[in-house]
Amino acid sequence: MKRQTQFNSQEQQQDAQQQQQEQQAQQSAALEFGSAEEMLRHDASRTPVPPGIWRRLRDSLAQLPAAHASWWRRLLGGS
Repeated sequence: MKRQTQFNSQEQQQDAQQQQQEQQAQQSAALEFGSAEEMLRHDASRTPVPPGIWRRLRDSLAQLPAAHASWWRRLLGGS
């Protein structure tokens, strides 16, 4: 009898753990977004940029010409 009780309690624990894992998987898979932009922001926050792409992007940005001062700053003599 004791042996059967031990097996039953172990099975119940395993079942409970399995149910928790399934619930966590369903919760993480059930994300809803109000717009495509929200979805992209969510994805970007969790996706690391590969080092090779990061270097190429940094080098490309360094080659861009400096931005011109806006027309109203030029008119008022600002920098």
